[in-house]
Amino acid sequence: MDILLSLILIILFSPIMLAAIVIIAITSPGPVLVERTNKTAQRVGKKGKIFYHYKFRSMIPNAYHLLKTDPKFKRLYEEYKKSSFKLHADPRVTKFGKFIRKYSIDEMPQLFNVLKGEMSLVGPRPYFVDELKEQQQRYPGTSRFVKDTLTVKPGITGFWQVSGRSTVNFDRRIEMDAYYAKKRSLMLDFLIILKTPFVMISGKGAV
Repeated sequence: MDILLSLILIILFSPIMLAAIVIIAITSPGPVLVERTNKTAQRVGKKGKIFYHYKFRSMIPNAYHLLKTDPKFKRLYEEYKKSSFKLHADPRVTKFGKFIRKYSIDEMPQLFNVLKGEMSLVGPRPYFVDELKEQQQRYPGTSRFVKDTLTVKPGITGFWQVSGRSTVNFDRRIEMDAYYAKKRSLMLDFLIILKTPFVMISGKGAV
């Protein structure tokens, strides 16, 4: 079902993805996808397996490296670590990047992760490696939810993604992901998929 639906969606969204590729290439120097060397592109999959997360680049080139090494981003990096690894006013995001983030166009290449068997259409958020480590320290007692979450493949959309996105803190988010992992069913997946287009169009909770 993942393979069939992802193929249909790739065909359906191909004009949008092709347009995004052209605009990113014209408006911002650097690769169209997030660099493989970017730590945010390394995500934790089922059973803790690390995989490369396909995503359109919405920031300036080498954004993660600059965040950690450029003195002008020092305060921003401190804010990044204190937050749920999301910045609501990030100067590294390009003008077109803001648009594709708001409407989740930057997420569309993840359909190829689904084809490779690394992700599902519906599942928990694909977490950063550092995010899982540091947020468990910040929110004691969440390790049991992390353990449950990693029993399934992460998803392009999911219970958390249609329930607030970046407005939900890690402790609540990981609990929601663990709930999905334990209760998942075709009916729950169907309801989440049904709700996803409305979340994408509204752009609510996107940063």
